[in-house]
Order: sequence, then structure tokens, then C-alpha cells
Amino acid sequence: MNIRDYIVQKKKEILVGRLTSDKFQDFFEKNENQLQTMLTYYECAIMQIETKFNVLNQEFSLSREYSPIETIKSRLKTMDSLIEKVNRYEIPLSVESIERNIEDIAGIRVICGFPEDIYTVADCFLQQDDVTLVDCKDYIRNPKENGYRSLHLIVTVPIFLEHEKRDMKVEVQLRTIAMDFWASLEHKLKYKKELPPELNDRLVGELTECATISADLDMRMQSIRRQLAGSQSEIDEAVDSLEWM
Repeated sequence: MNIRDYIVQKKKEILVGRLTSDKFQDFFEKNENQLQTMLTYYECAIMQIETKFNVLNQEFSLSREYSPIETIKSRLKTMDSLIEKVNRYEIPLSVESIERNIEDIAGIRVICGFPEDIYTVADCFLQQDDVTLVDCKDYIRNPKENGYRSLHLIVTVPIFLEHEKRDMKVEVQLRTIAMDFWASLEHKLKYKKELPPELNDRLVGELTECATISADLDMRMQSIRRQLAGSQSEIDEAVDSLEWM
């Protein structure tokens, strides 16, 4: 993200009346270099975490019949999202305060095949000695009221710069394919402001029901996978015993 381009964009929005206050504009102009540096550090932290999960994925593919990691996604929070969060939580408007109080500026999303894979991958990741767990929210065992499920980890990882080492916070979300599909649809509904209230309420209800259905599907598919793995183990044992005859 380039802060200078962002400032130019916001100036245009001010001219057409899309922004109601110029306090953020002043803040960005006065702290342009510091903000750009901060975001670059977060991008480096994302690269560190992505590399860790890619290495785990390679190791899993060697030691298992399948890798529990399906895909790895990353994102850096946009300035508009940061502003929204600063306003919502009444965070003091300074670079230091933003970095201290907003824990999901950098984000990694790891998509797994089955719910138990999520905990396997998370455990292997957190065992690494340069990863420090700051907070954990388990929305799989304790889903949100709307049905949202995911495992959220806030961690710090060191990035090594020219003259220093810095610990940077990153939010890691681990989900199954079904959880991710549901969350993507729920996100679209959340920001669909022009929907009539009655339609919105009906869709919210349907999504909550879908969350329960998809969670049940995850567990049933996991059960099938376990039974297949057990059957394969029994077959392998039988073959091994025949080889000794």
C-alpha cells in the first residue's frame, strides 16, 4: 500500500464531499513516512508467517498421505478499514496507538480440509520458538451467535531489519473450506446496506441455519475420512502380515 497515493485519493474524495472530516487527511500527511514504514514492516511479517505455513505444508506432504493445508491467503488492512476501527474503538490518532491497539493490521488465513486439521496445523505453528501467542479465540468450539466459525490466533513474529529486530503482530485465522465459504457470503451480506430490512433479516436467519448445516457436514466428512484412514491402516497391516508368510 502506498500512502502517498492514498492521500491523493482522499483529497479527491474531500473535493467531491465524500469525507466529512479532514482530521484524518492531516494525520496522513503529517505521518506519511512513518505510516509507510509501519505498513512495510507488517508486509514483512506477513511474508515471515506465509513462509512458515508453506514450509509446514511441504513437510506435511512428505510425512502424510495428504496435506491438511488447502490454501494460504494474506492481506494487509486498508487505510479505510484502519480509520473505521480507530473511530469505532475511539483509538487515539497516532501511529504508535494504531500499532499498539489494532491487532489485525496484518492477516493470514489458512484454509484446512477438516476441523481437526485446524488444531494440528495451529499446534505445529505455535510450537515454533520464534512465534509468540498473544491471544486465541476459538470460534469453532464456541461459535459466534450468527454461526461464524474460525480459530483466531494473534501472534508476534520477529522481522530482521538492517539495524534491528522488531516483533510484529499478525492475526492468523484457520478455517475449513466450508467455514471460509460461509464467512465470505456472510461478509457480503454484512455490507449490503441497501437491502430491505425484512429481506436482510430473512437472509441472516438462513445464513445462521447454513452455518449449522455446514458445521455438521464438516464433522460428517471428517468422520468418513477417519473411517477411510482406519480401513487403509487395516489393509496395510494385512498386507504386511502376508509378506512374512
